[in-house]
Amino acid sequence: MTAPLTETGALGSVGELLVAPLIGFGFGWFLERGGLGHAPKLAGQFYLTDLTVFKVMFSALVTAMLGAFWLDQIGLLDLRLVYVPETFVVPQAIGGMVFGVGFLIGGLCPGTSCVAAATGRLDGLAVIGGMLTGIAVFNTMFDRIARFYESTALGAVTLTDLAGVSRGTGVACVTAMALTGFALAARMERLRR
Repeated sequence: MTAPLTETGALGSVGELLVAPLIGFGFGWFLERGGLGHAPKLAGQFYLTDLTVFKVMFSALVTAMLGAFWLDQIGLLDLRLVYVPETFVVPQAIGGMVFGVGFLIGGLCPGTSCVAAATGRLDGLAVIGGMLTGIAVFNTMFDRIARFYESTALGAVTLTDLAGVSRGTGVACVTAMALTGFALAARMERLRR
């Protein structure tokens, strides 16, 4: 969130250190207020019994995407300067599956586990312990898996690059998918009542 101000030096090094925790605490507070520090609520996403996570995350994604797109269109943001991490298809797919399984078993993701732990929930502490253990194992084994880790590289690509469509078309498609998803989620919630 502070990246533009950090990159231009507008905040200064002390300002960056002061603003970052405020943003982190604010984000955590909103997650907790939304009930997203509670494992059963997050796990409900996988069982289609509680779609709060879908609605919150897709709302955030679409808001950020539309904001960045239109700020680029009117010249206030240059999206060509926004860092896009490299894609490594197979390692990232496997990492995504490991993340998903851990999320399903623990009921929390990295951010929400910190929120849960900060509010005194033991499941949050357990998930943080699991993450730290996983990080330690990964770092210990990295030399053995380094070649695999860097395999199937595509470079810094976006979905619109892969699909061969314009950024505007991609934005329109993701927005349409989100609106469709919101409508389906609302319908599922009404049927459960």
